[in-house]
Amino acid sequence: MEKISIIVPGYNAEKFARECIESVMNQTYTNLEIILVDDGSKDSTGEIFEEYAKSDRRVIVIHQENKGISEARNAGLDKATGEYIMFIDADDLYEENTCELLYNEIKRTDADYVIGNYIHITYEGEKWDDPVFDQASFDDFKIETTDYKKSFFVMNSVVWNKIFKRSFIEEHKLRFIPKAIAEDAIFSIYCYTHTDKGYYINDIIYNYRQNPENVSISTNCDLKYFEKLNEAYLNLFESFKTTDNIGFYRFFYARVMPYMLCKIIDTSSLQDEEMIETLKKLGWYFEQKETYNIAVLDDRLQNIVNSINRKDYEESIEMIKEAKEYRKSINDLERENMHALSKDLYKKMMEE
Repeated sequence: MEKISIIVPGYNAEKFARECIESVMNQTYTNLEIILVDDGSKDSTGEIFEEYAKSDRRVIVIHQENKGISEARNAGLDKATGEYIMFIDADDLYEENTCELLYNEIKRTDADYVIGNYIHITYEGEKWDDPVFDQASFDDFKIETTDYKKSFFVMNSVVWNKIFKRSFIEEHKLRFIPKAIAEDAIFSIYCYTHTDKGYYINDIIYNYRQNPENVSISTNCDLKYFEKLNEAYLNLFESFKTTDNIGFYRFFYARVMPYMLCKIIDTSSLQDEEMIETLKKLGWYFEQKETYNIAVLDDRLQNIVNSINRKDYEESIEMIKEAKEYRKSINDLERENMHALSKDLYKKMMEE
């Protein structure tokens, strides 16, 4: 069996670290290198990591000053010796056969990466009813960036529901951009656009925890955050453009832009003047909705974008405030659906 290096970045992760690590250590596939990266935690995360290193020789611990998740993952990549690379966040969980399923597929297909299905779990660890990718709609298949019927829906922006061939990562000198926003997306999109050897399996291989702390972060995005988000989206656009993948970018944009707009709506950390500055800097991005003829928004979001593109920022701010109050009044699933790419609008894009 070839070795899989699993990189686990953790910052103040003491609440769920043990559960996460044990889900990795107890895999049915056992030839693992488990790299725990303590990113300058102020709680007992580092001590917990050391505890597991003493009990299992497969565990390696890296301690570093707090530099953020990108540099924590990079530290793990620099240390990794396995033929394959996987990631897991310290508050999430693997299924017991996650590594075995992903390894078998990447070996069978000689792929550069393989994507697996995943499911949300509550903060307390209870699974949602359904996985993210509808198991009745998809089976295992080869990823194609020109396939907007199946591939598009599973080519998500995260790295933790995937296995990567380390030789592919090293060949392309892939690393996470330090201090970047959407660092997962930049890494994943590069993989999608630089190889045709990707595959998807329909098995649920990852449990993604809905953490209230993440909600807090999403409502406290400041001006600096949106400046970095702007840089990230420019980076992503260039990646699609330079690899002649604008067709795929159009669908990617349709899925991601409403999510990004909801971040602007949900934040409580921008004064009106800062909000206007943010909307102006991201103007090029909202204009792409017209450039690429993408009518894929909830009515409230559609009206906000139209107002931004008219450069009527006072009206935009009023609409954003109204949308904020509306989003506070609905439940988590309704908020998710508000910025989801609906099947009807997706079908309309396919027909254009």
